[in-house]
Amino acid sequence: MISRKRAVEAQIDDDQAAEAADDTFLKKTRGDCMISSAAVEGTSAMEEENNQGNGMEVDEDGRKQADIDEDLHSRQLAVYGRETMRRLFASNVLVSGLQGLGAEIAKNLVLAGVKSITLHDEGNVELCDLSSNFFFSKEDIGKNRALACVLKLQELNNAVLVSTLTGTLTKEQLSNFQVCVLLLELIAGMFLMASRFPPFHWNLLFLCMVVVFTDVSLEKAIEYDDYCHNHQPPICFIKSEVRGLFGGVFCDFGPEFSVYDVDGEEPHTGIIASICNDNPAVISCVEDERLEFQDGDLVVFSEVEGMTELNDGKPRKIKNARPFSFTLDEDTTQFGLYKKGGLVTQVKEPKVLQFKLLRDALRDPGDFLLSDFSKFDRPPLLHLAFQALDKFRHDMGRFPGAGSEDDAQRFIDFAININESLGDGKLEDINKKILQHFAYGSQAILNPMAAIFGGIVGQEVVKACSGKFHPLFQFFYFDSLESLPTETLEASDFKPLNCRYDAQISVFGSKLQKKLEDAKVFIVGSGALGCEFLKNLALMGVCCSPKGKLTITDDDVIEKSNLSRQFLFRDWNIGQAKSTVAAAAAASINPDLHIEALQNRASPETENVFRDGFWESLDAVINALDNVTARMYMDGRCLYFQKPLLESGTLGAKCNTQMVIPHLTENYGASRDPPEKQAPMCTVHSFPHNIDHCLTWARSEFEGLLEKTPNEVNTFLTNPNAYAASMRNAGDAQARNLLERVIECLDTDRCATFQDCVCWARLKWNLISDTFAQCLFRFCLCNFFSVIFLCILLNQDKYALRFEDYFSNRVKQLTFTFPEDAATSTGAPFWSAPKRFPRPLQFSSSDPSHLHFVMSASILRAEAFGIIVPDWAKNPKKLADAVDKVLVPDFQPKAGVQIVTDEKATSLSTASIDDAAVINDLIAKLEECAIKLPPGFRMNPIQFEKVSSISSFIFALTGNVQDDDANYHMDLIAGLANMRARNYGIQEVDKLKAKFIAGRIIPAIATSTAMATGLVCLELYKVLAGGHKLEDYRNTFANLALPLFSIAEPVPPKMIKFRDMSWTVWDRWIIHGNLTLRQLLRWLKDKGLSAYSISSGTSLLYNSMFPRHRDRMDRKVVDLMEFAKVEVPPYRRHLDIVVACEDDEDGEDVDIPLISIYFR
Repeated sequence: MISRKRAVEAQIDDDQAAEAADDTFLKKTRGDCMISSAAVEGTSAMEEENNQGNGMEVDEDGRKQADIDEDLHSRQLAVYGRETMRRLFASNVLVSGLQGLGAEIAKNLVLAGVKSITLHDEGNVELCDLSSNFFFSKEDIGKNRALACVLKLQELNNAVLVSTLTGTLTKEQLSNFQVCVLLLELIAGMFLMASRFPPFHWNLLFLCMVVVFTDVSLEKAIEYDDYCHNHQPPICFIKSEVRGLFGGVFCDFGPEFSVYDVDGEEPHTGIIASICNDNPAVISCVEDERLEFQDGDLVVFSEVEGMTELNDGKPRKIKNARPFSFTLDEDTTQFGLYKKGGLVTQVKEPKVLQFKLLRDALRDPGDFLLSDFSKFDRPPLLHLAFQALDKFRHDMGRFPGAGSEDDAQRFIDFAININESLGDGKLEDINKKILQHFAYGSQAILNPMAAIFGGIVGQEVVKACSGKFHPLFQFFYFDSLESLPTETLEASDFKPLNCRYDAQISVFGSKLQKKLEDAKVFIVGSGALGCEFLKNLALMGVCCSPKGKLTITDDDVIEKSNLSRQFLFRDWNIGQAKSTVAAAAAASINPDLHIEALQNRASPETENVFRDGFWESLDAVINALDNVTARMYMDGRCLYFQKPLLESGTLGAKCNTQMVIPHLTENYGASRDPPEKQAPMCTVHSFPHNIDHCLTWARSEFEGLLEKTPNEVNTFLTNPNAYAASMRNAGDAQARNLLERVIECLDTDRCATFQDCVCWARLKWNLISDTFAQCLFRFCLCNFFSVIFLCILLNQDKYALRFEDYFSNRVKQLTFTFPEDAATSTGAPFWSAPKRFPRPLQFSSSDPSHLHFVMSASILRAEAFGIIVPDWAKNPKKLADAVDKVLVPDFQPKAGVQIVTDEKATSLSTASIDDAAVINDLIAKLEECAIKLPPGFRMNPIQFEKVSSISSFIFALTGNVQDDDANYHMDLIAGLANMRARNYGIQEVDKLKAKFIAGRIIPAIATSTAMATGLVCLELYKVLAGGHKLEDYRNTFANLALPLFSIAEPVPPKMIKFRDMSWTVWDRWIIHGNLTLRQLLRWLKDKGLSAYSISSGTSLLYNSMFPRHRDRMDRKVVDLMEFAKVEVPPYRRHLDIVVACEDDEDGEDVDIPLISIYFR
């Protein structure tokens, strides 16, 4: 598919493959690749080599620990956490059946990073396989499917051992797919009482084995499942199948399977405001955030003062859960009186599931997992249909023929007979039409269906390996019959054309296939979603005729962290344009794909690239974006040009899809999620009460000191006069603060040696420079009223980033201003929840966290000043010696210091009536500082990067894994946040968790991405076929962790009615001809509308209130743009205007559509 960077040392030739034993395996480390034949049974040598490839380490107890590449897997780590990732890295999985579904499952598991995956298939690649398995090419036709996949699958992740089985699979071979995982690690940090869960013990070894079958008869499946279910320990068994527009999954994880985290969400917490001594006790929490507790939840208490009996760590059950209170199912009348403080935290209980055997579940399936409530009766019918298909294949030795009524009737007869044998469990009504569609398309494996179930099954394998997330219990069926063309198809429409799309033609007919190939589609974004979409469209044949064209654009480049999800990229593509690499990879999947890759961001600035003609030519637009701003812009463009927009997004195990269809559905922007609640500025800067506040503050300080201030310095040094003029023009508190920071950086805090940087990081320097203070005194002597301002200013902290300042002196000043017994103006305690009273830290060079903070701060400060970092800077002992030499002056808190406590405040700056005069003195001081600087002096602003671009570059060149946190950015931010958390008694976090929050990393995994794109592509069939009604389209929300699938019809657009007219947001009134303003007003008058204002963009063209505008009546509307000094671009043939109108009769405002005047 894609040329490999490193050559394979030995290849499997055809003769060798034919003569080889049934089982082969592929050994490959990060450095090279080797193919050899061996038994499937693992040997200690193989185990050792693969462990090294995965970066596995063995601890003193002999347990293997995975060394996780946190930058490569950062998005996945944000979903699973370290423990689940370690289990994945130690898991062995068998995937049997390598048609489209098996390939999708294997792809997702290799990207996830399992230890090994064995591919089993006895069949050979056929022409129709090219439309579902993206690993196959025409050259692979006739080769064994597993062997044809192995090398290309290995490219996705060199750390995964990929092996093959090409012969008959025996039950005994299933026991080879296992891995030992220590339960002690799995439940570390979680509450688990042995008395409540007697089957489990702290030292118990948990054996996890997973086998997945995608193309197996029911007879063999029952045989395999019996063996797996009764095996000791049980082997997790998954059977999945996709047939045309129908699919199903069955899971059996054994007689007892423990789930340790059913949803993957962080435990909910609350800050206690009061607790009553009562039976039952009522607990009220501060109204900072709504409680997410539910009746029956278990919670633990901590930090409660007074009623200390609750701090025993014992889980307690709650009831009567409310948004800000709940009842404790316990008598607290004999407990101590509650004083203050306290946290309540949800306890997540493990859950034990008892799975039934497949042979029993077939007759008694229990409750089916529903996805579409409009198809409430569909799962039992599909449960019957898949059994009937198995019977048909067993008796006839083939699938029902596409469009064959005789085969369909025979299939229906099988279904009826099976149903009659079910006794009391039989269906009363069988929809023969649905069964007929099932039979017609049963031989086809459609790529979108394979992508959907590949995501679902891939996630179930992760659950089986780790015990994280709730497994599917036990059957799930899904269909998309509404994707079929609305027109009636004849048997001839399904006739195969001896092409790669024959399977798809057997479901949709040749006419729709032609429409797919001739389509013109625009994909915006080529990240994780974009890669999946490109693969899907290439396999479906979209834009694969000379008339078709696929345009993809993305202005981003490939980073190392992309490789764990964006499977069209390889490590040697790091630094290259995403769209270009992805387009080339898609073209290798299907050489007939007509694709153009652009590196432009779709935005108002690129409308000269994506011109009107481009938009008007499109048949569909697919969003593959990761931010709301870009989505809103694309939504506006599709509204304007009335083009279908297929929208999707993912967040961890969750995904959603939304269809935006012209005149049928509401647009994307019609409904918006409420904005995330932002913590008040005073909370972040002075009164944090959770780690998120500390990390927000830490990143703000990082950017202010290492990026924004150096940028300000360089702006001043580049053009001092212009900078001074801009500060004088601003003349406000913000300008004053900017000048003060620049002066600090160039005067009091300027570093010339690395030892200066160490001092800067360790202690605070002079409060304010003598010269600066004299400047202020001279000014204040001339202005008596400014003496008050001077007192305030001199008492404000002016220290740069230093340990003593941040974590000792500022806290001392805060607690001096607001002592622990301080009260508000109403007499209430000032330090009441959610405020936490802070304690200053005492620096110690023997504390590794203190020393690491100084090291990261010193190194970044040196980088900002262009100072060479000496080798001893990273030697803890030598650095400690240097730090201990720093003299730390005593600090005395000062009275009169103003600390912002208003939660509505948007700035910490204190305004003054004399800001402008002080700014003049500050500019004079700044000019004096500039004279002392070396010629050509400039600072190096440091832009926050959660991943080091240098180490990514080295990785791309050499293939060697580097420490991507070597830039010390996250070290400093984590250090800042954790020291601050220590001040306030807040639980600290490790650097990985700090990276997720401060780096604003969006959790993402391959499984939910694959599912979302598969669902969208099912909708694409409808869009390109045309003629579908609103009720045929589907929007989806899914959470693979629970699992939950919620599929529903889209919402229609809001209709506006006026007299005998009606319109929606999709409508645009078009006028052909270069009208005058008078003619336009008359045109509106004829519709019963009186226009009183006309504008285009930000330009006002006419307002009836302005007398001078009446002189414009006989001017062409387009010529009125001259008054706004705006020209219509030469590539645009029309002018868009927004007209404010009112009803001629009652004077009520009427919201009319946008008007486009085509004047060219």
